[in-house]
Amino acid sequence: MIGLVVSRVAGMLLVVWLLATLVFMLGTVVPGDPARAYAGPGATAEVLADKRAELGLDRPFPERYVDYLGKLATLDLSESVTTRNPVRDDLADRTPATLELALVAALLAIAMGGIVGAATARAKRGSAAIRVLLSAGASVPSFTLGLLLLLVFYGQLDVLPAGGRLSPEHGEFDGATGFLLLDGVLAGRPEITLDAAWHLILPAFCLALTPALLIARVFRSSIHSTLRADHVRTVRASGMPEGRIFRRHVVRNSLNAPLTVTGLTFGVMLGSTAVVELIFGWPGLGLYVSQAIPQSDIPAIAGVTLVVGLAFVLGNALVDIAQTVADPRLRTVR
Repeated sequence: MIGLVVSRVAGMLLVVWLLATLVFMLGTVVPGDPARAYAGPGATAEVLADKRAELGLDRPFPERYVDYLGKLATLDLSESVTTRNPVRDDLADRTPATLELALVAALLAIAMGGIVGAATARAKRGSAAIRVLLSAGASVPSFTLGLLLLLVFYGQLDVLPAGGRLSPEHGEFDGATGFLLLDGVLAGRPEITLDAAWHLILPAFCLALTPALLIARVFRSSIHSTLRADHVRTVRASGMPEGRIFRRHVVRNSLNAPLTVTGLTFGVMLGSTAVVELIFGWPGLGLYVSQAIPQSDIPAIAGVTLVVGLAFVLGNALVDIAQTVADPRLRTVR
């Protein structure tokens, strides 16, 4: 197990370095002059030259690359053109919101996908209707689904909030971690946790629906394959009850494929939060980068790309470890 963790950490570092290099390369070839974006459209040639020197754009490419890696190692991501704040500070403010949304959506997708996949594999009553409804919902684009959810649950029924992370009556709540569900507990304010959970329902469901369908299909197929395995037939021949066989010998041996899909879909969800955050006014990375793109805010875009990439790599490494825990046979393979 220790060897697996070490190998995954080494792989993560390699992927992060490649991603950082790609971000740097894109920053050098993207159309537009970063110095003009900082100085403004009315800047004189002298001001532009000073700004280029300040940003290091007048130095040779290798020197700029080494300087970029050095700053990245100290988490110096330059200054955002849009907010005029250090990108590091902007990311620190907004990353917890996106991660909280993505984690809750991932847990919701796992729960829905696992329940539907197991139920449809065993042909439980009503499972087919649930699968049809899930498929219909997943076929709707996320922006359309988000607007429909707002129209029904906020506009018509008025039972769920339209957006944001907290209701206005709570004012500005600054938690220790930025994860409001946890900060409400740590601060001894359960009303904060409950209100944050209430605001998470619609955006998390909107983000989780399509991954839940994918997990359900993969889990169902994996269960069908496991049910035909020799060891399951042997246990069934011994007279063990079918429900006990399913819980003890089928579910655990069917987890590898769904876990792999879960790791991949978590990265997809992180990349898809921009649309959901725009619809629900969620103050996270998606909303931040959507404001940065029209301004050609390369430092902000690069910072978000690095954070999302790192979260994706970390999520897949954790999934690899979880697969090994679920199926000890993989320890000899890896």
